[in-house]
Amino acid sequence: MNNQATQEKLTQMRLWGMQRAFRGVMEGGIGTQYTADELVGHLVDAEWDERHNRRLARLLKNARFRYQASFEQIDFQRPRNLDKDLVLRLSDASWVQEHRNVIVTGPTGVGKSFLCSAVGHQACLHGFKTRYLNCTKFFPQTRLWMADGSYLKEIDKIAKTDVVIFDDFGLQHLDGPARLTLLEVLEDRVGRSPTVIASQLPVDNWFQVIGDATIADAICDRLVHHAVRIELQGESLRKPQAAQQTA
Repeated sequence: MNNQATQEKLTQMRLWGMQRAFRGVMEGGIGTQYTADELVGHLVDAEWDERHNRRLARLLKNARFRYQASFEQIDFQRPRNLDKDLVLRLSDASWVQEHRNVIVTGPTGVGKSFLCSAVGHQACLHGFKTRYLNCTKFFPQTRLWMADGSYLKEIDKIAKTDVVIFDDFGLQHLDGPARLTLLEVLEDRVGRSPTVIASQLPVDNWFQVIGDATIADAICDRLVHHAVRIELQGESLRKPQAAQQTA
């Protein structure tokens, strides 16, 4: 069997990483530098990397993050009450396996959405399916799902997602259907999968936004207990950026 036939079979079997590595070895004339087991190991490593990168790209695309953020881009220098040790402990994604929620609160512009996007990005790096949802768009969307009959299907998808991020929680008061939807989502996830919340409001003010005292108590009970809490402070990071752009 010649090398061209081998490459064609690798392509037909969709072993694209292995096919490219094999072609590189043959074209570079370095095949004789490998022992048989080293060559097999090289090809397997190439295929593993190819599949890992494709899966990561797919996870990041499906997550639909607000920001293309990573842990390396988090700014720990600005004074905003951001505990570096606490944030870096989230980098190994053990909180996902422990089903620990993450709650990020603070005034507008201090980097809550960016931080949550970075946390979600890190979860994707560890192979966890992640989904970013903006509350101002999500709850109106659920009404459309109810209207066209896809509500249960879409809620089930969210329930089965490893990590769900709710951004801008509390900007609008929740009406009856929104309260029940949020409770239903959290009920399906509690003790199974973690939820990340970003909000301008302190946790103590969530009861007023949710509205119904009984449902608010149930929602907060499922979110707050056993959660990692990050309470940011300080002025908006957008102000110096705007001033720099103006200058």
